[in-house]
Amino acid sequence: MVWDNKLIINDIICDLLGEVWIGLGLAKNVTVSISSVEQINMLRNVESDVRSKFSLMEITKHPVVRAYRDFYWRIGIDPTKQRPSSEALLRRVLQNKSIPSINNIVDAGNIASLTTLIPIGLYDADIVEGSIVFRLSIKNERFVPIGGREEFLNKGQPILADDKRIIHLYPHRDSSETMITQNTKNVIVFSLGVPGINLGLINEALEMTLRLIIKYAGGSVSEKRIIKIC
Repeated sequence: MVWDNKLIINDIICDLLGEVWIGLGLAKNVTVSISSVEQINMLRNVESDVRSKFSLMEITKHPVVRAYRDFYWRIGIDPTKQRPSSEALLRRVLQNKSIPSINNIVDAGNIASLTTLIPIGLYDADIVEGSIVFRLSIKNERFVPIGGREEFLNKGQPILADDKRIIHLYPHRDSSETMITQNTKNVIVFSLGVPGINLGLINEALEMTLRLIIKYAGGSVSEKRIIKIC
């Protein structure tokens, strides 16, 4: 495997974030495939549950959604234009649109994210190079999002990056360069916190994602830890 199992926290991130929890897991020897009928039904059931609990007009008052939006405002990003990934999923469902089934790994992350409202990051561990660093972006640093065009970032945006490229725009979007494909065998999982999100919810999101990956894609969990940022 290329990833060296290290997460490095840049001191500047500490100054910006304060106390934040991140979940980090590794699922090994998985088999990526089209999701089973059972897993797709689980995703649809979670969507139905979300629609029964939330209103599109009221979601910004939910404490978890509010925490991520407040974090964005604090660092100078408009959350109405760049939404945290969990809020984007939630809004799609509340607009009576289904979440597309991608594969058994991505669907596991989406189920966990919709259930907990915690953003989930998924990466091919054999493509991620060296350590993963949690830091701020450099001006004009290149990022290629899944399903989007190449971007050149402003200075000072929280990111996860390996030794070669940005793998995640925090906590908004994953990179197409390290995304899960049919060739993926080992999966890095992040549950991504911000100030105001407690340890228990971060852990719940991580454990649910890993449990669903193993249930529907096989393999085993070789690492699971909760990391306090600073």
